[in-house]
Amino acid sequence: MAEEPHKPAAAEQPAASGEVAVVSDVPPTEKTVPEKEKSAVPVPEPEAVPEKSEDKPSGEEVVEEQKPKAVEEEKAITQSVSFKEESYVVGELPDPQKKALDELKHLVQDALNKHEFTAPPPPPAPVPAPKEEVKTEETPVEEKKDEDKAPEKVEEEAPSASAPSEEPKAEEKTEAPSAGEPSKAEPETVKEPAVEVKEEKVPEPAEAKETVVVTEVVEKVAVVADEDGAKTVEAIKESIVEVSAPAPEGPAPSKEKEAEAGAPVTEAAAVETKEEAEVPAPPPPPPEEVSIWGIPLLQDERSDVILLKFLRARDFKVKDAFVMLKNTVRWRKEFGIDALLDEDLGSDWDKVVFTHGVDKEGHSVCYNVFGEFSNKELYQNTFSDEEKRSKFIKWRIQFLEKSIRKLDFDPKGISTIVQVNDLKNSPGLLKREHNQVTNQALHILQDNYPEFVARQVFVNVPWWYLAFNRMISPFLTQRTKSKFVFAGPSKSAETLFKYIAPEHVPVQYGGLSREGEQEFTTSDHVTEFTVKPAAKHIIEIPVSESGVLVWEIRVVGWDVSYGAEFVPSAEDQYTVIVQKARKISPTEEPVISNSYKIGESGKVVLTIDNQSSKKKKLLYRSKTKPISE
Repeated sequence: MAEEPHKPAAAEQPAASGEVAVVSDVPPTEKTVPEKEKSAVPVPEPEAVPEKSEDKPSGEEVVEEQKPKAVEEEKAITQSVSFKEESYVVGELPDPQKKALDELKHLVQDALNKHEFTAPPPPPAPVPAPKEEVKTEETPVEEKKDEDKAPEKVEEEAPSASAPSEEPKAEEKTEAPSAGEPSKAEPETVKEPAVEVKEEKVPEPAEAKETVVVTEVVEKVAVVADEDGAKTVEAIKESIVEVSAPAPEGPAPSKEKEAEAGAPVTEAAAVETKEEAEVPAPPPPPPEEVSIWGIPLLQDERSDVILLKFLRARDFKVKDAFVMLKNTVRWRKEFGIDALLDEDLGSDWDKVVFTHGVDKEGHSVCYNVFGEFSNKELYQNTFSDEEKRSKFIKWRIQFLEKSIRKLDFDPKGISTIVQVNDLKNSPGLLKREHNQVTNQALHILQDNYPEFVARQVFVNVPWWYLAFNRMISPFLTQRTKSKFVFAGPSKSAETLFKYIAPEHVPVQYGGLSREGEQEFTTSDHVTEFTVKPAAKHIIEIPVSESGVLVWEIRVVGWDVSYGAEFVPSAEDQYTVIVQKARKISPTEEPVISNSYKIGESGKVVLTIDNQSSKKKKLLYRSKTKPISE
């Protein structure tokens, strides 16, 4: 009898480790969803296809059936979905990842030097360019106005003059303006603009359009000068100044002309611009300091952990990771994360989202209980209007921020958490307000909290989640989907025990962890057994010294008979019944605690009789306390 407890224990441990590698029956479905478009929820599949026994419709036999069908797929899953924390130690990274990290550091340092995180510089270059183009377009308009005015003046002042007689005069003066012999003031006024036009042609030989405009102006000068020289000369000078006069004023107008016409810069102007550029040269401002989750960027190795998170979220594409980092920093500033940490948003959702215990690898475990929203009052206070929905999102982000701040970001430590999502009595897909908030929160988490979840475990998955999972699956990366684990109501506790020890699992999810003062704590190890259908399991706890033996036991789902007795070592002593055997229903107390004061050596025998057609998960732990306590 003393050897019986050890035999099932030895048999159970390898079975559990094998199940963890397979990750229940979910990873094969995760593999086949995008390829074969099958359902991603494993609940109906095990119940529909029992293999070995009719008494086990939802047991491990389904997992065993899938193994021979997709051994290669499961091997790939165990390699890529190992759920082990990837190394954040730079020395242990592959060379391509080291190179990507160095490149991202250079980009971040350059952005810090230019103050691009908190105050990105506005683009000033495109602003003056359109203004200069407008000026160049306006000058021909003004010249056209002068062209329109000139003929009107000719017609008003000299209506008797005929057009054919005026055209030859203009042609003669344009052909040889310097050879004319008139001694009056009229030809002199014509010569001055003609000289200015020739001077403009020297620095701008490449512009054919401007020369055409100038020749037209000269012709009109000739025509109008015969009739009223003084007025027309002034008008011509104004038009010429707008086209060519800014050259002697200084370097600034010459730069504008160079941008407009592409003319070469004169040596004097180039020297002046170089001197202006070299003389001011103020010292650059010091790099800005940017912190994220309380850790300054590029300060120490903890910053490397953060940068690696962004790189892994973008498959080590440096530019994409850098853009994501900048957007996250800006979003945190706009959202007011630093002020949000100290804001009092109430305690209405303390049962909706809470942290409890750690998993087997030391990750903190966060539980999201969507079934709490089945309370109509809580639902209305959370989703009835935009203000309340915004408040809930702020509370959820505040909770996550506080959880992340507890991480030390040490490269050799743990910088991720485990999420357990309970979908029992969830509002479902028909609740528009709930889905709106869920999608909004999902986008915020994906865009601004990269690689902070080591595993997403979905328990109590209902049938309708089939469609929902298929709908959101294309929007998730393969890396994200590889962390998902799904379990139906009958397998939720068993799935959680693969990743979280029963002493850390809350009692409402099949574990032994309860609030308040208890005989046992999380430091007291729990032993697990699987009781087969229509079988009896016996646990023997030997005692050799006086004291008080305390123990607690639980069968997930109960529906079995339980009894306890003390069997002394001496043959002439009688067996003492501690707990009369009785059948315990699933609705009774989930955890049974017993104690027995021992005055002689012997053993306590616990008997669990499972007469149901389903296997049962058995948990128990014990310890001996001195009588003085």
